Order: sequence, then C-alpha cells, then structure tokens
Amino acid sequence: MQFKHAPAAVSAVFDDPNVVSAVGLVPMLRLARAAGLVSLSQARLTVPTDKGSNAGGKVMALVAGMLAGADSIDDMNLLRHGGMGRLFARTYAPSTLGSFLRAFTFGHVRQLDAIASRVLQSLVSTAPLLHAHGDEQVMVDLDDTIIEVHGYQKQGASFGYSGVRGLNALLATASTTSSAPVILAQRLRQGKIGSPKGAARIVGDALATLRRSNPGSGARPLLRADSAFYGHATIGTAISAGADVSVTVRMDPAVKAAIATIPDDAWEMIEYTDAIRDETTGQLISKAEVAEIPFTAFRSRKKAEQIAGRLVVRRIPDLNPNKVEQPTLFDTWRHHAFFTTTDKNVTDTVAADKTHRGHAIIEQVHADLKNGPLAHLPSGVFTANSAWLVLAVITFNLTRTAGVIADRAGRLARATTATIRRTLIHIPARLARSARRVTLHLPEAWPWQTAFARLFAVTHAPPPATAS
Repeated sequence: MQFKHAPAAVSAVFDDPNVVSAVGLVPMLRLARAAGLVSLSQARLTVPTDKGSNAGGKVMALVAGMLAGADSIDDMNLLRHGGMGRLFARTYAPSTLGSFLRAFTFGHVRQLDAIASRVLQSLVSTAPLLHAHGDEQVMVDLDDTIIEVHGYQKQGASFGYSGVRGLNALLATASTTSSAPVILAQRLRQGKIGSPKGAARIVGDALATLRRSNPGSGARPLLRADSAFYGHATIGTAISAGADVSVTVRMDPAVKAAIATIPDDAWEMIEYTDAIRDETTGQLISKAEVAEIPFTAFRSRKKAEQIAGRLVVRRIPDLNPNKVEQPTLFDTWRHHAFFTTTDKNVTDTVAADKTHRGHAIIEQVHADLKNGPLAHLPSGVFTANSAWLVLAVITFNLTRTAGVIADRAGRLARATTATIRRTLIHIPARLARSARRVTLHLPEAWPWQTAFARLFAVTHAPPPATAS
C-alpha cells in the first residue's frame, strides 16, 4: 500500500465541527443507559455534592472515555472534539472527572460495586452472555493480578509476590463453553497483600450476582482457582452459596500421603501436550496421566467444617537434568493435584482434569483489561483507583454485550475489547442535520457494517410495550 499523492499536495487542518472519531459510542451509551448505569449511579452514589453532583453523567462520561480507549484521566479529552458536543450532553473536562474520582471513599466504591452488579444483571437479560447448554455448569474463575505502577505517591502500591511494584486486582469471572467471560466481581487491594485475603467476600459477591443474573440455571456453578485460594474461608463460602469447587491444592503432607495410596493401575493417560493416538489400538500415548482418590479437605478443623470431595492428580515424568547421563532405575514423577466436589458420575477423572485446566481463561481477562483502562491506574489516591477498576469492569461487560448483540454467531461474540473498539466503536462519521434529525454518515464499505447496523438497530429500538 502506497500513498498516492505528492507530499506538497496534501495538507491537514483541524477545522470540521461536524466530524466525530468514535461514532460507535452512540449505540454503546444507549446500551449503558438501557442497562441502568445512569439511573443507578444517580440514585445510589452519595459522593459529596461539591464533587459528585450529577454522578450519573460523570460515571457515564468515564465509561465512555474507557470505551473510546482512555487509560488515563487526560485521555478523557477524547470526548471533547468535533461534533461530540452535538451528539452528547455533559462531555466533562478531565479535571472535573479527576476531582469526582478523588472524592470517592471506600463506601462509595462499594456503592459502585453494587451498581456494576446490577448493570451486569440487566446486560445478561439483554443478550445471552452466559448461554449454557442443558445442565452445563457455569464456570466461575477467581484470580488476582498485579497492575504495575511507577512513582512513590500511589497509595497502597508496594512490591508483592511478583516482585513488581504495583497494586493487586482480584477478579471473579463467569463463562461457559459457548460464552466468553464476563466479570462478576472485582476488588483493588494493596500490592503486598496475600492472594487469599478478602477472597471469600469476592466469592460470595460473585456467586450472588451470578444467581441473580442467571436464575433459570439448574446446574451448580463451579468455582475454579489456583492453590493460593485453597483455604476453608474461600471454599466454604462457595459451598455455602451452592457452588461446586475445583481448586489446586498445595503439596502438604496430607496431600502427599493421599497421592501415595493411589494404586499403579489407576492411572489413565490423557490428551496432553504432544500426546498422540496409537493407530492400532486407538489408545492415547502421552506423558501425562491422571487418577483420583476420595479426599476430605481441612481435616484439622472441626468435623462440621471438613469438606468431602475428590483429589484429582495429574502426573508427568520428572526430568531431572542432573540424571540424564545415568537414568533412574524406575520412573519418578511430578504431581499436580486439585480438590473438587463435582459428582464423579457426571464429570469423570479425565473430564474433571480438562475442566480444571480451563481456569487459565481468566488470564485472558487480565490481559484484556491491562491492554485498555488498566494500562495505568491514573490517580495517587487508592479509592480513586478502586473506582477506576470498577468502571473498567463495567466497560468490559458492555463491550462483551455489544459483541454478542452485533455478531452472536461470529467472532465478535468472543472478541477482545480491543477488537470491539476497532470494529464497532472507532468508526469516524460526519454529522448532518435536516428537519431536526441527525444523520451519521459513516465510511462506505466499512468491513463490519452489518455488525454495527445490528448493534445500532437493537440499541435504538423502542422500549417494549407495557401491559395496561
């Protein structure tokens, strides 16, 4: 591809008051408003009036900026160009939005958490975000990530388990085999905090949101997590809330003793990395094998707090580089175990292992957020950054909903936020007025025209008629 004009024949002038760079904000903000973001924020946020007047409009402006790609307060100027003032009211200055965020206390962040939960419930009723086949379980994944920060004025920032200076974001997501993840709950924490601290509260909030969002599901949701969350508080909360668990265990003496009792003939090969199938017998030839044994977790606690389930163990050969020249007389193994309360008659050993390994899907959500609003945490005030995280989660769920509405059977239904932004939001348009109507003139032959038209039609449909 080459530029077809001579350099001297082209000039650039910023002078058109009728052009916008992200006309996809029109259906996106319609979707957010229909989900109750403005009304809920206006009714529930009690930020002091000198900073928090018209809280609904300011929350909507912050979400709009994130939808358009903002990852800092200054980036909110994306909303103040060309014809944006003709399309939207109250396009606040970045300084106003920054003051609004800095006025948040922890209580206000919890109010925003409740708003995010209710917005997600509304979005799930609008589009099939958690579509499950039959009695399929909804997977609830729990994990934390470090958001790197720079400078010494960020409240709560410190060096945590990753060795990176930052703040810790704990997320709980929900997904099915046919639905990409949405975020159920979130919490920003100090960088040096241990992963399980406060996890039980997040699990309770997430499962409550899921129960309200997906009331018709008959199957118990399945909480998946790594070994950092193997504790009675987290697992007990999930069990009490009506969920099954699948949590990696630490290799403590009780687990090692249980693994040692597994008979040699109980191990079954699985389809793992570099696995092949024997052409004659049809059996898998793999370096990985799985087996299971009944197991009771937390035996050191009183009997009412002990939890019965299954210990599923995957083993692979332990290739010690110090023993290459002189091989061992018998195989040695590395074991990876997880505790699950799922029914063996429904989910056998191999299926349980494969399902547990699917927990890695939450890493895609972490990467998605860090490629967008969480590329930076914009304030030195911890509660402002906590509110920023909640708004980023609302933005993520909105873009997931837009992708499902626009292209339910195609790739946009499972696309990243960056792809949704590129195809459905960052579309330039020219505004034209005639007879009190505004017409948006979009680029001819836009590759995703059909998907955008479907999203626009759904978000601009008249409200359903109410029975008299």
